[in-house]
Amino acid sequence: MNNKALVYGLLFLLILSGCKKNNEIIRYHKFNDQTWNRFEKIRFDIPILDIDKRYDVFFFANHTPKYEFDNLEFNMIMTTPSSEERIKEYKFLLKDKTGRFTGNCNQDSCTASIALKKGLRIDKKGMLRIEIETLVPRLQVTALLGVGIRLVPSGQ
Repeated sequence: MNNKALVYGLLFLLILSGCKKNNEIIRYHKFNDQTWNRFEKIRFDIPILDIDKRYDVFFFANHTPKYEFDNLEFNMIMTTPSSEERIKEYKFLLKDKTGRFTGNCNQDSCTASIALKKGLRIDKKGMLRIEIETLVPRLQVTALLGVGIRLVPSGQ
């Protein structure tokens, strides 16, 4: 019985040592009808547990080949756990000058990413809130499958 426990214990440790801890956090908002309405704010809440690290924050968009604009303009409001607020407007280019999509594409969709903030220092544990609102002047932006936030420790 002791040998079995020892073997299982060693096997467990071996499996644990082979696992690489992934420190990235991804939050995704899917558009059920592939449409982002003009005044629809999308909120992402991300728990921050390690305040000794700096973080890189990325916004990404997943769209179909039918996306009609060259860019996706949006406003970002980032509120840290200590209630510090950062606001910025972005013009996220999704097509190059020749009209080709800039992101990684397959037959059904494309995904592109933009850095919102690099080297972000957060001085208090808690919830990092990021709100995104489209600034495209139409009432609806179509051919969007979803948008998301990716948070990774800086340098990864």
